Amino acid sequence: MPDPVVAAIHRMTDDEDVKAVLLCQKGDSEAFEVLVERHQKRMLNVAYRMLGDYDEACDVVQEAFLAAYRAIGKFRREAKFSTWLFGIVVNHARNRIRQVEGRSRHEARSIDDPVESNEGSLPRELPDCGESAVERLEKKEIEARVQECIGTLEADQREVLILRDIQGFSYEEIGGLLKLADGTVKSRLFRARAALKDCLVNVLGDWP
Repeated sequence: MPDPVVAAIHRMTDDEDVKAVLLCQKGDSEAFEVLVERHQKRMLNVAYRMLGDYDEACDVVQEAFLAAYRAIGKFRREAKFSTWLFGIVVNHARNRIRQVEGRSRHEARSIDDPVESNEGSLPRELPDCGESAVERLEKKEIEARVQECIGTLEADQREVLILRDIQGFSYEEIGGLLKLADGTVKSRLFRARAALKDCLVNVLGDWP
């Protein structure tokens, strides 16, 4: 069995965030800005997938980064910084879901919808020049329907599906993040995938 101390050292060595984290823990606020720039897109993706509302997701991510900054001194690097940060984002998203449960559900928006800025609407990603306008519209429509179906899942199933199938976490990492046994993670993921497929068949027809 691998020595857990050696394993932790390897994780630290491989983690590109270690230097910035150590600087943050010494009071360097600019180092935390580096971490924000590096991770905000993935954190926003998770929050958006969980909440189905872009503005709510932005608020959650902002709150999560603030919480992470305040707690950075307690981070002991037993896992990667990004994994620790995901846990904070998931917890804040859970809390926000509870807050909005009584409100009318907002119409799902695609994460590819334009972002409003002072310069006007900006695309989240540059379009693929190899795709036709019709193909891009079809992809956006499918994306919107997928997000719509993700939003119909039970909250605990949605979390596991997002972390595994969208963010690519291992079962062990998900279990650590959500404080769940490996078997519970797998069973929730199985139910989430089945429910998602049923929903997609209903809204899109036959789904592979």
